[in-house]
Amino acid sequence: MPKDAHGLDDIDRKLLGLLTQNAERSYADLGSAVGLSAPAVHERVKRYKVSGRIKAVTAQLDPTMTGKRFLAFIHVNTTGWGKSDALMRIETLPEVEEIHSVTGDTCMILKVRMESTQAMEALLARLYALPEVVSTKSYVALSTYVERPVQAGISASFCEG
Repeated sequence: MPKDAHGLDDIDRKLLGLLTQNAERSYADLGSAVGLSAPAVHERVKRYKVSGRIKAVTAQLDPTMTGKRFLAFIHVNTTGWGKSDALMRIETLPEVEEIHSVTGDTCMILKVRMESTQAMEALLARLYALPEVVSTKSYVALSTYVERPVQAGISASFCEG
């Protein structure tokens, strides 16, 4: 079966997709779904882990069941380059789920999840205590329609006829 530019064939993409939906499925069940034996699936999964394609197998927590109903995105503007050691230490805060360096009218975007607006205010105070933080813009998520891990599939262009 031919591999794409990323070294994946159709079975790899389907298998990785199934694993993102439920990483607890048995190798036999996965094998039935992709047309391989359980040992063949096991070997592929081992290769994915060794190569770093699968970075970790984790549990997805329900934010409402852990007291973190409040989801927001914070755009952070800084003096100079945004990735200072002090600023990157915020990654240790359990409220901070993602940190992205971006182009456009801001330096960084943070995805944060917490229990309340008061917790958000405390986090913003911690950010503003950093000397390189100039300003922030916050966007509170009212509803989440799609939230998922990286997907293995590749979409065809929506512009195709």
